[in-house]
Amino acid sequence: MEHHENNFAGREAETGTGAVAPRRRWPRRVAIALVALVVAAVLAAAAFLVYASDYYRDADAAHENLVSTPQLPVTQGAHYVAFGDPAAETGLVFYPGAKVEYTAYAPLMRDLAARGYLAVAVEMPFNFAFFGINAADEVREAFPQVSEWWVGGHSLGGSMAAQYAADHADDGALAGLVLLGAYTASDLSASDLGTLVVYGSEDQVLNRGKLADSAALMPEGARTIEIVGGNHAGFGAYGPQEGDGSATISAEEQQGQTAAAIDAYVKARRQAPAALPAAA
Repeated sequence: MEHHENNFAGREAETGTGAVAPRRRWPRRVAIALVALVVAAVLAAAAFLVYASDYYRDADAAHENLVSTPQLPVTQGAHYVAFGDPAAETGLVFYPGAKVEYTAYAPLMRDLAARGYLAVAVEMPFNFAFFGINAADEVREAFPQVSEWWVGGHSLGGSMAAQYAADHADDGALAGLVLLGAYTASDLSASDLGTLVVYGSEDQVLNRGKLADSAALMPEGARTIEIVGGNHAGFGAYGPQEGDGSATISAEEQQGQTAAAIDAYVKARRQAPAALPAAA
C-alpha cells in the first residue's frame, strides 16, 4: 500500500499558490489584553482597599456611647446600631459620611433617642454609603412597630439617603429626609417628603454651589438651617476632617442644635406640613 506522509505536520499551511499563509496571532493578542485587564483590575481593587482602610474612626474608642441602659436602650444589629425604643412612633435611618465609622454618630443618635425617636446608624460596606443605598430596608424590616420613617445622612451618606428617598417617594411609611452637611442630587421636587438640610457656617467640605443648585430639586416645604460656628465634622465624633474649617462651637453643641432642629422640623411636619417655609 502506498504511504502518504502528512506534509502539513509541523509547518504552516500553504495557500493554493504555494505561498505560506500567515499564522493567526489575534488569539494571543486577546489573551495578553485580557491578562492586562485582570492585572489592572486587581491593582485598582488593591488601591481602593488601601484607600478605604484609611478612614475616620469613632473617637469613642471604648464605645461607651454604645452602652444600653433601661432609660435609653441600644440594639446592635448585624449592620447597624439602634438607639431608643424599638416601638417608637418615628424612626430615623442614618447613613454615615464617606470613610467615617458609623458609630461615630452615636452621640447624635443618642440625643435623638432621648427625644423619643428610634435613631439608627447604619454600617456601610467599606465605609461608603454608595455601596449601601438600600441599607434602610434592613433596618425598617427589623423594627416593624415603627410607623413613620425618615432617612438621612451626613455628607456622601446624605446624598445616598436622598437617592433612597427618591426611589421610595411613594412609600407611605417614608415621611422625609434629613441632610447634614449634604445636598441632594436626586429630584425630589414632585414628592411630598419633608426635607431638612442642616449645615455649619464653617463647613469647608460642603460644596456650597451644589447646595444652592439643589434647592430646585427640593420638595415644597423643605427647609435649610445654618448652624453658626459649626463645621463639617461636627455632626459626628471622629475628630477633625481634612479640608474642613475650624468650628467656633463644640461638636457637642453642634450635635445638640442639630437634634433640636430635626425634632422641631419633624413635629412641625406632623402638625401642619403645608405651612412649612420653603428652602432658604
